[in-house]
Amino acid sequence: MKPITSTLLCVTLSLALGMPAQGADQAVPGKQQKATKQDKASKRTPKSALPQSLAPHPDATDSKELTGQIVYQVLLAEVALQRGRNEFASQAYADLAVRTRDPAVLERAIEVAGYARRFDRVLALARLWVQVEPDSKRAQQVLVGVRVLTNQLDGLAPQLITMLAADQPALPGNLLALNRMFARSPNRKAVLQLISTVGERFPDLPEAHYAIAVAASSAGEHERALAEARQALALRPDWQIGALLEAQLLTQKSPADGIASLQRFVDKNPQARDAQLHLARALVSEKRYAEAKRLFEQLLQAYPDNPDVVFPVAILALQENDTALAEAQLKHLITLDFPDKSAAYYYLGQVAEESQRADDALVYYQQVSPGDHYLPALIRGAAILAKQGKLDDARSQLNAAAARDPQLRVQLLIAEATLLREANQAATALALLEHELSEQADQPELLYESALLAERLGRLEVMEKRLRKLIALQPQSAQGYNALGYSYADRNMRLAEARELIETALKLAPNDPFILDSMGWVLFRQGELEGALTHLQRAYAQRPDAEIAAHMGEVLWMLGRTEEAQRTWREALERHPESVEIKETLKRFSP
Repeated sequence: MKPITSTLLCVTLSLALGMPAQGADQAVPGKQQKATKQDKASKRTPKSALPQSLAPHPDATDSKELTGQIVYQVLLAEVALQRGRNEFASQAYADLAVRTRDPAVLERAIEVAGYARRFDRVLALARLWVQVEPDSKRAQQVLVGVRVLTNQLDGLAPQLITMLAADQPALPGNLLALNRMFARSPNRKAVLQLISTVGERFPDLPEAHYAIAVAASSAGEHERALAEARQALALRPDWQIGALLEAQLLTQKSPADGIASLQRFVDKNPQARDAQLHLARALVSEKRYAEAKRLFEQLLQAYPDNPDVVFPVAILALQENDTALAEAQLKHLITLDFPDKSAAYYYLGQVAEESQRADDALVYYQQVSPGDHYLPALIRGAAILAKQGKLDDARSQLNAAAARDPQLRVQLLIAEATLLREANQAATALALLEHELSEQADQPELLYESALLAERLGRLEVMEKRLRKLIALQPQSAQGYNALGYSYADRNMRLAEARELIETALKLAPNDPFILDSMGWVLFRQGELEGALTHLQRAYAQRPDAEIAAHMGEVLWMLGRTEEAQRTWREALERHPESVEIKETLKRFSP
């Protein structure tokens, strides 16, 4: 018996996808195969070319006539497959399999029924195959596979146990694969019951307890999952997979408990690299950067050329503003052998840009391939060109990228409009977006960005109309409510309505720093200074943005806390030396 991971699981997936489970020379539906001389000769299909076990049914009166019919039906079904007539081919093979009861024909009929997505037929044929060949391991595997695929789990445990026990060397791996077999099943409780029944037959194997733990977690039985994971670790105390599962389960309720669990395991097993990596990442997630940094430094000494170590070290260095270490590790990373280096090039571009090395940044951004970092790399590269006075080149690059990938067209148009706005060409930017809106009148991002540009140009009626349309299109999105409410508050008009709009936005996104800023500003306009300060401080703690700092300083000033206000503005100006908001605010409140 082959391991479940390589046979039974493949059978299940092949039936689901309509692909052959074995036999590369079998016909593929919908493809015209290249004919060789041997293929052409096979069109005559002598009896010897059929499965060796193929024979007329004992009741047949004319075996020659029946064999001829079989040959004809096989050819008819295969031609139908090549022409994409999967249902016709499946029915023809099913009829032939039932008449001949031949194992080879049954197996082929099952595959063709899979192509046709006729899993009811697959199940019936698999059951027939087991009747015809009760000792066939392949037939048993197919029957189990199709029962898994069709979620017929009742009574399946004995067959699974027998198949698992028949291949002792592969038993641990097959137990670990059990949950993958049932990944599509919607009834997680039934899966847990089945895997529990199977796993309980192998109580001395940690993999059995692991399988039950995973199934219990999927079924929402957290305490049982944790108990089974701990039993697996009791059987094999140095098992990293078990330790990671225990930590994952603990983290669901308490990240600190998950970290403590991994720390205990790593202390006892200092060579457990995967557990150390997960521990370091967990520490980063909990913003325990100093502890994470120490652990990553240890890992870096032990595994200096491992991308799984080098990349997190670089990212952590970026988070701590250690650009020298970050750049060194990122440069080392791109010399290592791993598939996608785009993230490394992107972050190298950021480091170079922040270090005022614009040309280096452009080179790095240009090496970012399509993926998660592709769009931001394009936009940042274009922004660098614009700052260098090469606005036309920047726009050309964005337009060329949009032509290559139309799915990015809207985001790239908005980026182009942003460059135009920053170059004091807001009217041109608005015209660009309005031209696209004439083609996509309900595109939310275009409505939002064009509304902000219209406001900048004093076209308040256009701004209000588009934001209200955005709210109607996306009533569960906070963006439109916040933009409209803030616009009213900033102009000190319709404050009751502004507050209502911002309160709605805050309910939809209670921790958004910009919405908190809007709430603080409308409260300030209404004279509720203490409430305004509370919201602005929360906003600034999450995002030390220049505009938020300007608002917070103004509220502090009005509360008589002038020194704090001045300090807030000075710190913000150091952080954002080009901020127009901070400079104008300082000018207004200068003695």
